[in-house]
Amino acid sequence: MAFSAVWRLANLGRHLDLSESVNKAAPVGSIKLKVASEVSEALSLGRAVVALESTIISHGMPYPQNLETAKEVERIVRENGAVPATIAILDGTPCVGLSVEELERLAILGTRAQKTARRDIAHVVACGGNGATTVSATMLFASMVHIPVFVTGGIGGVHRHSEQTMDISSDLTELGRTPVTVVCAGVKSILDIPRTLEYLETLGVCVAAYKTNEFPAFFTESSGCKVSCRVDTPEDCASLIEASIKLKLGTGILIAVPIPQEHSTSGHIIESAIQKAIKEAREKNITGNAETPFLLARVNDLTGGASLAANIALVKNNALVGAKVAVALAQLRENCQRS
Repeated sequence: MAFSAVWRLANLGRHLDLSESVNKAAPVGSIKLKVASEVSEALSLGRAVVALESTIISHGMPYPQNLETAKEVERIVRENGAVPATIAILDGTPCVGLSVEELERLAILGTRAQKTARRDIAHVVACGGNGATTVSATMLFASMVHIPVFVTGGIGGVHRHSEQTMDISSDLTELGRTPVTVVCAGVKSILDIPRTLEYLETLGVCVAAYKTNEFPAFFTESSGCKVSCRVDTPEDCASLIEASIKLKLGTGILIAVPIPQEHSTSGHIIESAIQKAIKEAREKNITGNAETPFLLARVNDLTGGASLAANIALVKNNALVGAKVAVALAQLRENCQRS
């Protein structure tokens, strides 16, 4: 018990500058972060915290489904023993943990909030703007406040025809340099999945599949690509994360969770719609960061909303798994300190 108390005091000292109220900004490095009091308290006590991105709210689905999903995801995280920390930039201030009012504001803003990757952070902050953080930006802010687990829907990857366009998501390079574990449903099949996995290997990122030997393809349980690491329980995931951190590898970990089986049955219909949407995007010369939002919206139209329902289902499932992983990691760390 004494060791546990010392460990918690050490955590408290590290997060003392983050223990401001939710309405105050606390300095972290050279950037002012506003950390919600609930999140700060949990971190200082060594409790489980799960980071959540905000692009899925502003750009991933329409209002009011986006707000309903955001609230539901946070509820799932809490019910499974962790504290949710949705991350966004509001009025130029990076926020780690949003109030219900802030979630609603972001949901209503929708695409008027700038889609913010790592490269965009300085611009959005300097202009006092509103930014919905992507995987790369969310990982960076989570790392700044020592949140080890981050849940999202799917990550970006290597785009098709990247040999001509050089279009590779910054999500991948962030995984290669930021020690945060990302729990997701894999990579959307609008991307080049084999090349994405090859690129992650080059970056030294451990890619693990949850309760399967195959990498999931977001809307479907399998992409046909094998992974070298399989984890079957939250405790397996926690051990993997802690080993990576103790070894100071300096990279993130990707834990890919297959979509719930009852929603994967529509996967083939969605895949057909994806192929049609990709063809339309090429014909309309839609490329760059405009391509993914176009494809997702078009696929949703072509499937009569089935893809949106599947998207929401897998995000909730990822939140469930991610919360359990965060709790297992917090417990593992406390047990290590006690022994």
